[in-house]
Amino acid sequence: MLDNVNPGARIAVAMSGGVDSSVAAALMVEAGYDVVGITLQLYDHGAMLNKKGACCAGQDIYDAKTVADKMGFPHYVLDYESVFKEKVIDDFADSYLQGETPLPCVRCNQQVKFKDLLQTARDLGAEALVTGHYVQRFPNEKAELHRAFDHNRDQSYFLFTTTQDQLEYLRFPLGGLPKSETRMHASRFGLTVAEKPDSQDICFVPNGSYANLVSKLRPGSLDAGDIIHINGTVLGRHEGIINYTIGQRKGLGISSPEPLYVIRLNPEKRQVWVGAHEALSISSVYLKEVNWLADINNFKSGLKCSVKIRSTHSLVEATVTATSPMSARVDFTIPEFGVASGQACVFYKKDQVLGGGWITSQHLQELEK
Repeated sequence: MLDNVNPGARIAVAMSGGVDSSVAAALMVEAGYDVVGITLQLYDHGAMLNKKGACCAGQDIYDAKTVADKMGFPHYVLDYESVFKEKVIDDFADSYLQGETPLPCVRCNQQVKFKDLLQTARDLGAEALVTGHYVQRFPNEKAELHRAFDHNRDQSYFLFTTTQDQLEYLRFPLGGLPKSETRMHASRFGLTVAEKPDSQDICFVPNGSYANLVSKLRPGSLDAGDIIHINGTVLGRHEGIINYTIGQRKGLGISSPEPLYVIRLNPEKRQVWVGAHEALSISSVYLKEVNWLADINNFKSGLKCSVKIRSTHSLVEATVTATSPMSARVDFTIPEFGVASGQACVFYKKDQVLGGGWITSQHLQELEK
């Protein structure tokens, strides 16, 4: 049952063709809602038809339709290839060229799924849009976004750009379930996707090689440059900074008696700077495009909370200070290592998402002073 949405009401379900969104749709049918399934075709899926571990490919569209037919509700496929290329794929390529480590799945949620898809759901007369994400929404005075019951499945980091208005309209029925129970429901409903593996790759990178994709989209991105130790010594040459990311140790293409890590990237001069692990230590980062899900006034003098700087990292303690309506400074209680611009920093109070923003390269500029 969805909060503030009565059985019988029309709801839209975002269907990727995976087990999670399929079960979310089936549970809504079982609860008595008038379900409409929507799948976005985001790219030319011809090369992806036989590829496992990616969402929104041709097979996934077929799987979503099969589930809709099985459960007896209408299913629509919308062509969003041009929007996806402009807002997600091109942004991904440009971000790598700028020496960043991009997060295309967040950009997709921000620029496509939770923007145009929400509008489509409203146009269809739906009272809510349901997704299969593992996050929880609590309808307090304002709707709150919380981490999933199963922290190992939690996807709140990828949804930090969700606005308050969007959160009022969204529902996440799987947020309180462990994945094992989701698959149990899939088997109970007799869905063909019950044993389908989870998506793991970036959907538009068919062979897992980000550098190959970027080089095709942006000629010149594999131009050679120097690999430089932070003491100023030139150690070797590289074949494109897009092959490197902050904190990388393996595959540097140089020999050294000590372990070396990528410390920073200089795209203007095509330089890769390396150094010892301690050189990765960062005490503060600056954020842009901050989305506040809590009152910004609480952050004007600095608010102690927990933050996450990569999807795979644990929460760490920090103080978040709003520096403008859309920017913030994050001061870590204990210095962090391997902080990469282009990634997100999301803030939490216990399990509640307070907001988040995109990490800029400003901290690197301060290091170079």
